[in-house]
Amino acid sequence: MLKYLVVLLDRTSAAFCHADNPYSVRELMPLPVLQEALLFAMKENLSVQFVYPDYELPDEYVSMIDSVDHIDIRHVVGGDVCVLDGMDGDAEIDGDNVVIRTTSVELIDNLPSLIGLMSRATHVAVVLTDMLSMSDERLGRYGEFLSDLEREVAGMIQSGVVPQINLLTDRLFLAEMNNCNAGWESVTVAPDGRLYVCPAFYYEDESDSIGRLPAGPDMRNGRLLRLDHAPICRRCDAFQCRRCVWLNRKLTLEVNTPGREQCVVSHLERNASRRLLERIRPAVDFLRDNDICEIDYLDPFETIRL
Repeated sequence: MLKYLVVLLDRTSAAFCHADNPYSVRELMPLPVLQEALLFAMKENLSVQFVYPDYELPDEYVSMIDSVDHIDIRHVVGGDVCVLDGMDGDAEIDGDNVVIRTTSVELIDNLPSLIGLMSRATHVAVVLTDMLSMSDERLGRYGEFLSDLEREVAGMIQSGVVPQINLLTDRLFLAEMNNCNAGWESVTVAPDGRLYVCPAFYYEDESDSIGRLPAGPDMRNGRLLRLDHAPICRRCDAFQCRRCVWLNRKLTLEVNTPGREQCVVSHLERNASRRLLERIRPAVDFLRDNDICEIDYLDPFETIRL
């Protein structure tokens, strides 16, 4: 069931997930389309998330946006979610919820910068932009990085600082999948009023639309986007995994089947969360009853018997 409407206010709006935004020429959403989007959200009782470009919007846009409850996603400080492109440990974040879009190589090489950002942000979400090219060697290095990060986070918690980062701490508090659920719980509206499963589908192919305003989405086989129609994921306990349907389609040609890269990354994170839990459990009362069981695989396909 739909819960969220993601509104790309401009073709150059900030990319905030795995896919890059290829557009560099501005194309602001016309005011009538913005009004249609807000009306659709109100009729369907959807929470609105506005994704901003890197320039100030005209006053009439600001006024219309402020007429509804919403979440702001933008590069600048002061939004509800601040997007950083790359590992800038000195970035001004002002305690925001921060999304860091970076490659695995840059992340691995900049652990001190990540720790610095974690100490100043409310919540840090790291999004890897090179998931489509993750080699076994790089996956191994990522696992070693998570071990280093786990030790650093444990030290912060034991000293009284409790950071929040999607790679490690999110899994400690989850009892079920907390995925992106694009196309099932959220849809994206582009500046021209056409609807997409998520921004990545728009960035890759504008013709890959699932409808337009004011009619709303019309998805063939939309049930395949749901967790209960994902045979591998619905039995998985890497609950922090984003289960990105765009990555699924790129890697396996099926929106409900993840590629090995996404599974291994998520299970490396899950196992690091388990180690972190075991390390800090004695010092954190509310985690003493939590448990993440030990597993002997990184890719669920390894456990399937042919």
